[in-house]
Amino acid sequence: MRSLTTARGICEQFHAGLLDALEELPLAAREGADSPVLELYRKHGGPGLLVPAAYGGAAAGPLEAVRVQRAIASLSPSLGVATTMHHFTVAMLFRLAEATGRLTPAQLKLMSAVASDGLLLASGWAEGRTDQNILAPSVVAERTPGGYRVNGAKKPCSLSGSMDVLTASVQVTEEDGRSALALMLIPASSPGVTTRPFWATPVLAASQSHEVRLDDVEVPQDLVIHSTPEDADRLDDLQTAGFTWFELLATSSYVGAASALVAQVLAGGRGSASERAQLAVRTDAAVSLVEGAARSLEDGTEGDEAVAAVLTARYATQDLLAQTVDQAVEMLGGMAYIRSGDVAYLASAVRALAFHPPSRASVAAELAEYFAGGPLRLS
Repeated sequence: MRSLTTARGICEQFHAGLLDALEELPLAAREGADSPVLELYRKHGGPGLLVPAAYGGAAAGPLEAVRVQRAIASLSPSLGVATTMHHFTVAMLFRLAEATGRLTPAQLKLMSAVASDGLLLASGWAEGRTDQNILAPSVVAERTPGGYRVNGAKKPCSLSGSMDVLTASVQVTEEDGRSALALMLIPASSPGVTTRPFWATPVLAASQSHEVRLDDVEVPQDLVIHSTPEDADRLDDLQTAGFTWFELLATSSYVGAASALVAQVLAGGRGSASERAQLAVRTDAAVSLVEGAARSLEDGTEGDEAVAAVLTARYATQDLLAQTVDQAVEMLGGMAYIRSGDVAYLASAVRALAFHPPSRASVAAELAEYFAGGPLRLS
């Protein structure tokens, strides 16, 4: 499949030998709860993909990043999903560092070790609450003389078993009494940080998406990033950067998983030429949606426009992938489904895109207002 071959070539440029190392393992081993894929990823320089060159990283751009994610997820959907959480956090934090200078020396010191030491950053936004607004976390932080004391839980939290740093969204009370969102950089070795089983399904088990508990965890002030008191109708720079990168990379990862099924159909010559062409066209349409959004970011699109662009790509791709997977599974046939669990596994994994926040229904009214000319009110 041409688009997947292109993606694999870009991945090889950034992480030489990673795809070969993944292919040495059967899919079940890559995707199991005890999978070694995250350590393979660390070994091949994965954590530094989006780290700027000034900090020792590979400095990949949005288009390169979505292609790398697509290639990786075609072999291990779990690795694609897990590393999305790391990468969008890294991209968000370095954007703050370079564009606004909002990172403290302590935060910069920690971030400077991501590429050189292969640090993995877990992203603690979700809290396992149905229809949750992820910009209004229930995890709370109490002020202390040196910073904050944090209590609560994040679940599911990918990379929970391999993380070096937990980046957790929390509600804090500012000195003026205003309740605000803050992002805390919490070393995984901090007293009071523990992990509990949460992810029960075998699908995407290697992403290590379990519960991370925070019990009286002390976080110094210089490891806390506060949101800015801008127009309440709009996302601030912290939230916008996070949304755009997360939606972009997550969507590309699921396109990769679907591409693995389509590649099997094409390689096996399944169905008629017309059916194969239809399947490939639908898949490459999804690729084009994601890559178009990535190019838009590279061209300087930002703010509400960037968020709307990646959400549009995500929801349209979600529809395309559902159709693609159904058709690919049918064309591969019953014997392929029976003889190996790979087909059923990949089909199930792709469906998980629909479960990532924000759900389509939760932002339908806001997107309709935005497309009609209003602001994007996601907070």
